[in-house]
Amino acid sequence: MINADDVGGVHIKYLYHCPRQLWLYARGFRPEALSEAVQMGEAVHATSYRRATPIDLGSARLDDLDGDLWVHEIKSASKPSVADEAQAIHYCYRLHKVGVAARGAVLHYPKTRRTKRITYTPAHKARAEEDIANVLDTVASPTSPERLERSACRGCSYQDYCWSD
Repeated sequence: MINADDVGGVHIKYLYHCPRQLWLYARGFRPEALSEAVQMGEAVHATSYRRATPIDLGSARLDDLDGDLWVHEIKSASKPSVADEAQAIHYCYRLHKVGVAARGAVLHYPKTRRTKRITYTPAHKARAEEDIANVLDTVASPTSPERLERSACRGCSYQDYCWSD
């Protein structure tokens, strides 16, 4: 399946959003291209912060890293979520693993013109390692995790799959 070095930001985001979504994603099920919510997120990303230069770390692709070593992530949601924070921490962890001492992350929410700054700490390193272990455990399961309550699935590109009879 995948190993620790293969775990990227999407895996972490899905771990926090919905373990079933993570499990399906890891098996190559990718309905995101058909999702209006994903298309809207891509449009927000494409029209926000045009000076940003994406950084490709192989398994992880972050939106930007500034000269002061702060990761910048553009989010289409209106407010921060635990998944956003975990993903940003994961990117800082990945940068540290390749010798770049990221100071932390700045989450940008263009819809509400807000930002959230997260300073990377040793506790975040431990959290990132635990998240990677949880991703690996989830995707190694022979059966998919239970679906969430239907109300939690609003806007999810996997909703039709999970809730079709």
